[in-house]
Amino acid sequence: MKRIKQQVDRWFKDVPKSEERESVKQDIIESLQEKVADLMDEGLSKEEAIQQAISEFGDVKEIISELDMRNQRNKKDLAKINLGFSIWGSILIISLFVFTNLYYSPNVIWFVYPTFVVLWWPLSMFYYWLRVK
Repeated sequence: MKRIKQQVDRWFKDVPKSEERESVKQDIIESLQEKVADLMDEGLSKEEAIQQAISEFGDVKEIISELDMRNQRNKKDLAKINLGFSIWGSILIISLFVFTNLYYSPNVIWFVYPTFVVLWWPLSMFYYWLRVK
């Protein structure tokens, strides 16, 4: 059965690691092991049963492409969430700077300088979102 696991690992070597990938791999391994057990009950040797089960399983490219599409959708959604979070976080941080500046030192306007620094955060998230989009 080690050979089945090695074959499934080869099929999924280019798919990014995720819980879903591991779940699909485990399902395929269990399915192939059940198929091998059935073929061995029919009288085939263990090696022949493994070889036949792997060859009858078919093409896994469709499964892998589905996992890749889901991963791409997750990246897009995550990039959008990160952009929104960075915008709201920047607004809150800049508001804190403005309040602190106006409350403690109203004669010196210094909040502008850290504002430029904080604005790089949503700007970088925006360009990341554009790249993923």
